[in-house]
Amino acid sequence: MSALRTPRSSGKVRAARLTDLAALGELSRLCQSDGADTRSLGLPVNGPPIGVFSLFRLPLGAFRPNDLMYVYEQDGRLAGLVRVERETTRDEWTIVELDGVGMADAGDIRYRLVQQLLREGAKRGAARFHVACADDNGNVELLMQAGFIRYGEEHVLSRDADMDLPEPWTDKRAAAHGIRPVGGTDALALHRLYGAVTPNPVVRLEAIRLPDWERQGTHWRVPRSSLAPILRFADVEAFVQVAKDGGKDGTQLDGFLQVGVAKEDQPHYLKVMARPEADASALIGYGLGIIAARTERGGGHRHDHGVIAPVRTYEAPIDRRLEEDGFASIASVTLLMKETLVRVAEPALVPAGVR
Repeated sequence: MSALRTPRSSGKVRAARLTDLAALGELSRLCQSDGADTRSLGLPVNGPPIGVFSLFRLPLGAFRPNDLMYVYEQDGRLAGLVRVERETTRDEWTIVELDGVGMADAGDIRYRLVQQLLREGAKRGAARFHVACADDNGNVELLMQAGFIRYGEEHVLSRDADMDLPEPWTDKRAAAHGIRPVGGTDALALHRLYGAVTPNPVVRLEAIRLPDWERQGTHWRVPRSSLAPILRFADVEAFVQVAKDGGKDGTQLDGFLQVGVAKEDQPHYLKVMARPEADASALIGYGLGIIAARTERGGGHRHDHGVIAPVRTYEAPIDRRLEEDGFASIASVTLLMKETLVRVAEPALVPAGVR
C-alpha cells in the first residue's frame, strides 16, 4: 500500500532585493515572535525573549558586497529568509538568520533555502559553512539532513543593563594581573593557548591557523562563537593575561579577552578564553571596566542592553566566574558545521619495518 506524498511548497528561492527590505524586517519580526507557524534559528539576543533580528540587524551601510541573502517567495509574498556572512579570508560562510513562515511549509521552505545556499557556496568555493541554533523547532534535524555535523554547544550568559558596571581598571592594576593589549607578536602564544583549552576534535574542525591570530582590530574573527556577527557592529578590542612564570619560553598566556562595545541597539560582548588552572575573574572584571570606560566617554555608545558572553561547555569554569560578576545563563546554543573540502591524511614519518 502506498501513501500520497506531501506536495512540495509552490514557491521559488531568489536573491533578496533592496525593495524587499520592509518585507524582510516584518518577516524577521514575525519569526522571532515564537508563533506556532514560524521557524527561526532561535538565537538569543537582548532581553527575555531576545530576538535575533535586533542583534543581527542589517543596516544598508553595514551590508558588505560579499554577503548573501536569499528569500523564498510564494504567492507574491516573502515566506522565508536566509542570510549568510562570508569571511573571504578563510572562505567560510556563517548562517546568521534562517526564517520560515507557514505551519505546514516552514520546514520545507527553510530546507530549500539552505540547499540554495549550499549550491551557491559550491560555485564560489566556500570551504566551510557554520551555523548556531537552538535545539528547537527541528533546527538541528533540518541542518543535519543538509549535511551539517554537530560539534559543540555554547551557553549564552547575560548581564542585565540595570546592574552598574565596575570602575575601569588603572594601568597599574592591570599590569599587576599581567593584563595588557594584544600585540603583533602574540599570535603564536594565542594559537598555543587555543590549542591548550580546546579539545583536539574541535581544533581539527575549526582549523584556525596561525595567520588567523595575527589579524587584529574590528575584523578579528577568532575564536569563533555563536554570536560572532556582533563584532561587525562594535568596536573590538583584545587583551591577554600573561602567565606569572611565562612558561618555558616566557610567552605563555593564561587567558585571552575579546571586548565588543556595541554601537547599535544590541548588547555589548565579552569572550573569555582561559586555561582551566587560571582564574578568569581578573579578565572578566577588566573587560567590564573597559565597557564602562567606553560607554561613559560620550562617544555615542549606549549601555541599554547589558552584556552578553558565550561560553562553550568545555570552557568551564569560566561560566562560574561570569556568574560571580552578575551574569546569568539565558540559552544554550548548538554549533554545527559543514565542510566542502575532503580531508586527507597529513604526511608523516613512520617506523621502517623488515619483511
